[in-house]
Amino acid sequence: MSLILSTLEKGILTVTLNRPEQYNSFTEPMAIALQEVLKEAEKESVRCVVLRAAGKAFCGGQDLNEVRERSKDPDYTLAETVNRSYNPLILRIRNLPKPVICVVQGVAAGAGANLALACDLVIASNRALFVQAFSQIGLIADSGGTWFLPRLAGFGRANALYLLNEKISAQQAVEMGLIWKATEPEQLDQETSAVALKLASMPTKGIALFKKAMNHSFSNSLEQQLHLEAGLQAEAGNSNDFREGVKAFLEKRTPQFKGD
Repeated sequence: MSLILSTLEKGILTVTLNRPEQYNSFTEPMAIALQEVLKEAEKESVRCVVLRAAGKAFCGGQDLNEVRERSKDPDYTLAETVNRSYNPLILRIRNLPKPVICVVQGVAAGAGANLALACDLVIASNRALFVQAFSQIGLIADSGGTWFLPRLAGFGRANALYLLNEKISAQQAVEMGLIWKATEPEQLDQETSAVALKLASMPTKGIALFKKAMNHSFSNSLEQQLHLEAGLQAEAGNSNDFREGVKAFLEKRTPQFKGD
């Protein structure tokens, strides 16, 4: 059985975590398979990515049985798993020049929670729960947790989410600024489809450049960010999408963007 499933339809690449019996917890082969699928998302035919999961849970984080087995090797450290499974995965999502929607239908724990937070938009079922889960086993938050949490929720809430290890509902996650939207379970697929179709029809070249700017916004000074914006705006202004957008506006018709 494939650990990662993928389908491409109408420019939308739907990627599904597929270890439902293990709550979609990650092993290294599963993480590497997801990295490879996301690499395929760079193709011109892909305009938007939807990341979702099979079964009741979104992702239970790292499969601890794998860690226990690998720990029998005296030379193994957890840094190896972080560096091979998670760091490349988070960077691939953030550097992918396409919008990535994460759909969370159930529990997102540990690395699974932070995987969701790395995406551009998170839509969650009202039955979903987010929990860091690291402190209860003596670990720090990884998979970008120490980077995303304080930026999304603030320093104090980031501390509380890690230290107290409380399960956060989808609605609480919205109120904290962790995710974009919570919806009723029966509306989750419809909501996701509508957003994905909209993004796939938009000028994805501009979206890619906006995403690049956002990735630098917390490390740049205002002056540096303004300079970056000017350069990226020049690149956007030279795109076919920009020319099509202006032409369609003047001709009072719906634009037909191609993402270039």
